[in-house]
Amino acid sequence: MNLIDTFSEFKELKNIDRATMMSVLEDVFRNLLLKNYGTDENFDIIINPDKGDLEIWRNREVVRDEDLEDKNLQIPLSEAKQIDDDYEVGEEVTDEVKFLDFGRRSILTLRQNLASRILELEKDNIYNNYKDKIGEIVLGEVYQIWKKEILLLDDEGNELIMPKNEQIPSDFFRKGETVRAVVIRVEVKNNSPLIIVSRTSPVFLERLFELEVPEIFDGVITIKKIVRSPGERAKVAVESYDERIDPVGACVGMKGSRIHGIVRELKNENIDVINFTSNVQLYITRALNPAKISSIEVRDEEGKADVYLKPEEVSLAIGKGGQNIKLASQLTGYEIDVYREKPEGEEDVNLSEFTDEIEGWIIDELKKIGCDTARSVLELSVEDLEKRTDLEVETINEILNIFKSEFE
Repeated sequence: MNLIDTFSEFKELKNIDRATMMSVLEDVFRNLLLKNYGTDENFDIIINPDKGDLEIWRNREVVRDEDLEDKNLQIPLSEAKQIDDDYEVGEEVTDEVKFLDFGRRSILTLRQNLASRILELEKDNIYNNYKDKIGEIVLGEVYQIWKKEILLLDDEGNELIMPKNEQIPSDFFRKGETVRAVVIRVEVKNNSPLIIVSRTSPVFLERLFELEVPEIFDGVITIKKIVRSPGERAKVAVESYDERIDPVGACVGMKGSRIHGIVRELKNENIDVINFTSNVQLYITRALNPAKISSIEVRDEEGKADVYLKPEEVSLAIGKGGQNIKLASQLTGYEIDVYREKPEGEEDVNLSEFTDEIEGWIIDELKKIGCDTARSVLELSVEDLEKRTDLEVETINEILNIFKSEFE
């Protein structure tokens, strides 16, 4: 019978405990009894989850034939005696109610109700299960690839969504491939759980470090902060509670053995691991690695820091596309401005002094690449300036002539 099929499906469900299963089954059958008989109080439902079946027994009081008022709660003496000749008025008769007694339509309704309750339970279970997994790494197999997101299936067939902005720009997935990501949120959409996973979240990088570095997993080393430009660069500030352990060395591993797996997983993302310190100047110096800093002026009340470097170190401090300085600012919480260190005895002129001769947008272009004085621009070749700015060669030559004439 179809009903038993549904029962078996229910029995096979994952993550549904026996008590919940029996309670839902009984609830669905009691609703049916209520609809058919007006009450379910005189029925006993016996569920056998191991066999995948159930029995319904009805209890009725024996009354004299002429006193019969409610066929559901009472049974006439003549009918009771057909079951057993020893029955007397006032006694209770218990007889089994067969599924077929309900009629085909009722059984169909019951099956639909049961299927609907099963689906609800499954959705609730997936939601609650993944709600507890927020911040954990999960594995999923690529099932569908769309323009704005990809659909993964976990090992139980649950759907996980990875939007485009949660994918590392150089990620390239094929159908059937296994992907690692971190659960970042669980929502309910159209009455179904929507599980969002990410590979760009700093939490993903943090979990990868926990997997690769036992000292982090054990809590001997703490990750203080992670900032990322996914697929390009990341900065990780770490601190050790054991003076004998070098946190940076432990995270990188012998010949980079520990960090190598993380870098590979993140599509060759460049990871700078630095020692956390509450000394702001030292922290900013470490955060701007690999650039070598000459001096720093910290303005705590404004949350700003002016960093002075030798001319050849400026581009390192700024980094490709301004990435290094941007991440250093995010890591330390200070707005960092980079300045060239002026060689002793050599005069220089700030670019803002040339606003009469050079258009504002051109000066902004030069400042974007770390040039804030006339000499800092003159130190770069025409080719360099053309490559690193949006300026035409003609414009570059004009401004170089203006700067040169300033010092002649």
